[in-house]
Amino acid sequence: MSTKYFKGAAASMLLFSMAGITPAAVSAEEASKDFSMTVFHTNDTHAQLDNIPYFSALLKAKRAEVPHNVLLHAGDVFSGSLYFNEFLGQADLAFMNYFGYDAMTFGNHEFDLGSSEDGHKGLADFIKKAEFPFVSANVDFSADNNFKDLQLREVTAEPENGKIFNGIVKEIDGEKIGIFGLTTEETVDISSPKEIKFTNYITEAKAAVEAFEELGVNKIIALTHIGFNDSDAIDNDKLLAANVPGIDIIVGGHTHSKLDEPFVHEGEAGPVVIVQANEHQKFLGQLDITFDENGVIKEYNGVLHAVDTKEGEKDAEAEEKLKPYADKVGAIKNSPTGGVADVFLSGLRDLGGVRAGETNLGNIITDGMLAKAKEVDPEVVIAFQNGGGIRTSIDKGEVTYGEVLTVLPFGNSLAIMELTGAELRETFEHSVKEYPKESGGFLHVAGMQVVFDGTAEPGKRVVSLKINGEEVEADKMYKAATNVFTAKGGDGFEALGKAYEDGRASEPGFSDWENLANHIKSLGTVTTGIEGRIIATVPYKDVSLGHWAYPYISDLYYRDILTKDSTFKPGKHITRAEMVSWIVKANGLKAEGQAPFSDLNGLSDDLKADIAAAYENGIVKGNDGKFNPNDKVTRAQFALILERAFENYTGEKYTASAKAPYSDFGKYADDAVNAISMLHELGIASGYEGKFMPEQFTTHQQAAKIVSNYIYNTKQVKKAE
Repeated sequence: MSTKYFKGAAASMLLFSMAGITPAAVSAEEASKDFSMTVFHTNDTHAQLDNIPYFSALLKAKRAEVPHNVLLHAGDVFSGSLYFNEFLGQADLAFMNYFGYDAMTFGNHEFDLGSSEDGHKGLADFIKKAEFPFVSANVDFSADNNFKDLQLREVTAEPENGKIFNGIVKEIDGEKIGIFGLTTEETVDISSPKEIKFTNYITEAKAAVEAFEELGVNKIIALTHIGFNDSDAIDNDKLLAANVPGIDIIVGGHTHSKLDEPFVHEGEAGPVVIVQANEHQKFLGQLDITFDENGVIKEYNGVLHAVDTKEGEKDAEAEEKLKPYADKVGAIKNSPTGGVADVFLSGLRDLGGVRAGETNLGNIITDGMLAKAKEVDPEVVIAFQNGGGIRTSIDKGEVTYGEVLTVLPFGNSLAIMELTGAELRETFEHSVKEYPKESGGFLHVAGMQVVFDGTAEPGKRVVSLKINGEEVEADKMYKAATNVFTAKGGDGFEALGKAYEDGRASEPGFSDWENLANHIKSLGTVTTGIEGRIIATVPYKDVSLGHWAYPYISDLYYRDILTKDSTFKPGKHITRAEMVSWIVKANGLKAEGQAPFSDLNGLSDDLKADIAAAYENGIVKGNDGKFNPNDKVTRAQFALILERAFENYTGEKYTASAKAPYSDFGKYADDAVNAISMLHELGIASGYEGKFMPEQFTTHQQAAKIVSNYIYNTKQVKKAE
């Protein structure tokens, strides 16, 4: 966007016209006193260095086009990737020095190390080795010995590299430019500054502007990490622009705002232009600015250059510089988090997957999110995660950092929101509106239970929302944790987006993948399963919501495996016809012909087709030309049929690794023992008190659990072509 300001020029033109002087001559004379420069800017890069060769090539090309420029960083280099975990900012600093940054201010995450064994030594080392100065007008480091002799509480025209100043004066093409820094006071609550103190941003900004003016500087940049539109109760760039005359440009960070066009505040002393460049070096911000002789902005043009990591140019020198760091990080990705998954952690798709159902992986992600949020604010009671942000599963065994990063690859950071019960209800209505179809906005939860009717009209589906066992009240306020993407209204969450715009969200940061890795480590052994946190109701009158088999019955109902009758008859024994129908639908099989059984008269056409499909695919065989559709099914018979169905689905016969530890196998044949052991190993069915009870007839409720678990297991393997 390019905009010109002619407030003073319009009055001058009128006076000159009255005097008989042509406006064109005046414009040329005024233009000769103008000063133009470019501000390149980044923020919230969070140790995301994999794209740095592309960023470097773009930066070099753009700086070559405009020789009179500064390069500024608005904070949060620390935290967010394995590059930080391993190198504590030194990998990032190598590139910041290479690029030739002119100044940086501190983000809240620069203070994350305060609670570590070495405290802020990592931050002090980062400052000392920087080949540029830091600006920070409202942060006092004096009580922490790590920063002894590093901070000079002054505005100076002679800044030293590796030191902290309230503000500095840079000379660009013979003109003096003032740059001062601010960090959000919220850092005390969302990071670990310990002895480091924060003072009021408005007070310190006014003092910095006054100091610049005393030095004859009338072009002033505030380099801030207070957020573009963060809470008005604490601090943000809009309020800074409105309350501190004399600031011309605000280069911001903290809210990860993608300002495709600069935001302009029309102040009494002239316009204030605010810019911010999203996050993770996805963009290079460029602001071309022209001042008049009085230091008032006359024209500006702001743009975010996208870093193209597919077809963009790469800086070979930067790529070579990255290699030793990337090699080390690559090795770490294969290293263990310290946790072991005893169960498959499902990030699967389809109904019952992360975009249309509760999964154990969604549960531990939100559990970890809630645990981290409570460390920041003990009043947080729930957490929710969008299913679209969960990209894959984690297999049984040792969990590596690489697996965690693949599950949550976007590096979304933590947000804490204050929401009314009505807003929560609207949020979860949106979450389940597509069910049983998949939706990236389907929410996984911790600290609450969501009950909804998946057959009701969208927008009127939520039956119950409970937090700590109590129904959510429409007018009551609740603190909830989520990721920043969802907090800002991503996936169409309008209620959350409005709350964010109202300033009812804070962003303590902490990457989602890191929260998950730490939570898995804290668990040691992960055994989490489905816990009834999210339940879709079924219309059966004889099954209560608290019934142990309800989640399994619900799963099969919405998969169109069960009949739409008014009753389910949970304790009734399942027949062979019913069992085969459920399994055939679970495998998605269709009949090509008719089954050669003589006793199918009286069955519905659908049941006949399902039995034919089972016969054609080798799942059932019959006996003497009969199928015996109304016979009851023992647990051993159920296991044998499921073993054949599993072979049909996978293309391979399943061989159990060991005999299941049941004491009542008796004289059962090896094939039955193998089938029962398969159910045991895959967690499809379990016994009771060391017995499997193979001769016991199977009830509808038992069959619902077995078939639902069977579907869950088949989705974990690639279907045979």
